[in-house]
Amino acid sequence: MVIAGIIIGLIVLVLLVVIHELGHAIAARRNGVVVEEFGIGFPPKAWAKKLKNGVLFSINWLPLGGFVKLQGENDAASKKGDYGAATFWQKTKILFAGVVVNWLAAVVLLTILAFVGIPKILPDQFSVPADTTVVTTPVIVTQVVDGYPAQQAGIEAGDAIISFDGEPVDSTQELIDVSRVHGGETVPVVYERDGVQHTTETTLRDANSVVFGANLGQQEAIKATWSAPIVGVVTTAQFTWVTFQGLGDILVNFFGGLIGQLSPSEEGRQAANEQLEAAGANVTGPVGLLGVIFPAVSGSGFDQIIFLAAIISLSLAVMNVLPIPALDGGRWFVTALFRVFKKPLTKEREEKIHGTGFAVLMLLFVVITVSDVFKLF
Repeated sequence: MVIAGIIIGLIVLVLLVVIHELGHAIAARRNGVVVEEFGIGFPPKAWAKKLKNGVLFSINWLPLGGFVKLQGENDAASKKGDYGAATFWQKTKILFAGVVVNWLAAVVLLTILAFVGIPKILPDQFSVPADTTVVTTPVIVTQVVDGYPAQQAGIEAGDAIISFDGEPVDSTQELIDVSRVHGGETVPVVYERDGVQHTTETTLRDANSVVFGANLGQQEAIKATWSAPIVGVVTTAQFTWVTFQGLGDILVNFFGGLIGQLSPSEEGRQAANEQLEAAGANVTGPVGLLGVIFPAVSGSGFDQIIFLAAIISLSLAVMNVLPIPALDGGRWFVTALFRVFKKPLTKEREEKIHGTGFAVLMLLFVVITVSDVFKLF
């Protein structure tokens, strides 16, 4: 399951980055900029071929995304076909084409999901009342506590509780209430694992303590028919806003935590540590995605993989809008800033700005990766 999840995760990540870079390539060619190479993965090259349109298409050994190489990528380049020779508006279209493609990919994926059921994540998640069916999943065990009745009965994380003491289980609260009523008793439990139902018995603990010893989860999904495209667009917009809010919270906690380390009081430093922990808990990188999230989701069905792919695609779009040097939004921001102040953006200056930004991103990548590794163990 873990290996399959990693493979699925790699395929999804590569595809999402490749379509992002394809957006840049298409916009560049449509605006007169020469595309020298379009690569899947990162060098060293495994295979390459010159296409009829003059673009070198390559497949590379490091399966971590893709890239597009434009002629004269620095802003000061001035030859015909150079990216630098394009107008500011043309550069804007080229830089943000990848963002648009990732956002539209999220719309398409969520539209497809709307037909089978989009997980209801937000309390005010959009739907068209006249064309909405809410589907509730079975109660799922997300975690069992060692030594407690659920584990002793052979129940594992991922099992769906079908009935408890002979009564169907329709909600997590219903299961909690019934287990408390029968505290101290031995009751039959019917659960489903890998599509097969099993029956077991468990002796519950006293109602004044943790009775069953399992964390429970249940999810609602919103299904639509003719309104699915509308649901796809509006839901993507909602998730975009929530993603920006989440990034804002992470930044506030991160920088607030760093500043708080200078506090003269023990309480202040403790609060700062909690802020840093909160920021770290809400951030994951490729190791976390491939080692934890995708293996967990791959066992939950194809619809969950599509949903995760939509969220990652949307996250790529949001990240590349931000004015961070080395990312698309950062490149546009630097170009716009020098244009406003009418200062020449030399090749050396541009490389220094984006090189520094890239170094900071790589440092952050290493920190997140180390954090993900520790989470695995």
